[in-house]
Amino acid sequence: MKISIERAALLRAVSQAQSVVERRNTIPILANVLIEAEGDGVSFRATDLDIEVLDRAPAMVERAGGTTVSAVTLHEIVRKLPDGALVVLAEDAASGRLTVSAGRSNFSLATLPKEDFPVMASSEYASNFTAKARDLRRLFDKSKFAISTEETRYYLNGVYMHVSEAEGSRVLRCVATDGHRLARIDAELPKGAEDMPGVIVPRKTVGELRKLLEDDDMDIAVSVSETKVRFATPDITLTSKVIDGTFPDYTRVIPQGNTRKLEVDASDFAKAVDRVATVSSERSRAVKMQLSEDRLVLSVNAPDSGNAEEELAVAYGDDKLEIGFNAKYLLEIASQVDRENAVFLFNSSGDPTLMREGSDTSAVYVVMPMRV
Repeated sequence: MKISIERAALLRAVSQAQSVVERRNTIPILANVLIEAEGDGVSFRATDLDIEVLDRAPAMVERAGGTTVSAVTLHEIVRKLPDGALVVLAEDAASGRLTVSAGRSNFSLATLPKEDFPVMASSEYASNFTAKARDLRRLFDKSKFAISTEETRYYLNGVYMHVSEAEGSRVLRCVATDGHRLARIDAELPKGAEDMPGVIVPRKTVGELRKLLEDDDMDIAVSVSETKVRFATPDITLTSKVIDGTFPDYTRVIPQGNTRKLEVDASDFAKAVDRVATVSSERSRAVKMQLSEDRLVLSVNAPDSGNAEEELAVAYGDDKLEIGFNAKYLLEIASQVDRENAVFLFNSSGDPTLMREGSDTSAVYVVMPMRV
């Protein structure tokens, strides 16, 4: 194999591949990226056996062929090469080496046979549809903060993507929860997604998927089966196993009867919470909210480090209320709000609180209170 490729195209392809590779693994081939050249392009494939990413880039192919080389090492080399360089990758099968050269720089890297590289078996997909990158980005970006990191509740270690009903029409919905907070985000149901099975997309896949969704108007081809999910652009294909488990009935957690309504400027609120939380200790990350007519007082009382208090002008016309929350959870939820106002709906100081963005019901967040 021998190819010439522009540094920028090579860097983009290799950086996506190397981020999938597990740094610590017992199977040497899994640290490598599979490079295959034919026609007028080259493909880079990496996997950790749960996720596989395939990245295609245009290249001048002098000799077709394929090999595997350390993904991290190749990425580091390409990253440090000068902008605009033309990179030549040449494989010498006899010595089992891949030469990487650009200008006066030459590197010789150890390879492993491409036949040993595990390629993820292709699956029959029950549902295939196309969605705009910006819609998918919103669904995953706004829900991923609530993904659980507790390994014992593995079925919460991802985003539950499924078809649901909202206000009389069917929607594509993403839900994530860790038991303390919950995010439920809806988007218009794409054509062809009606029969999609509900799947739990793992946390790592959600992180890798973000890189495919940078271009707002890009069409993303989505394929879903009971065991796998695939997202593809013309250049990149990301295939992932889904979490084998049942996502809990999240509708039971979303409060329906919360009537005490607080409306506050989302940006001012987030900044005020951040300021008062500065004195909170790691053990007690609690922020107390005291509500009275058109007035909100945020306070933190940490005996070992100090106290803080800040007052905000808000729209609130119900009974007085004192309620506490984990500062981190409040901040993460407030930072999801794209509109000016965040609307909080309370019931009592011991019940879950609902938050949404202004009058928009397509994004709903629930947070459990803390005793303060």
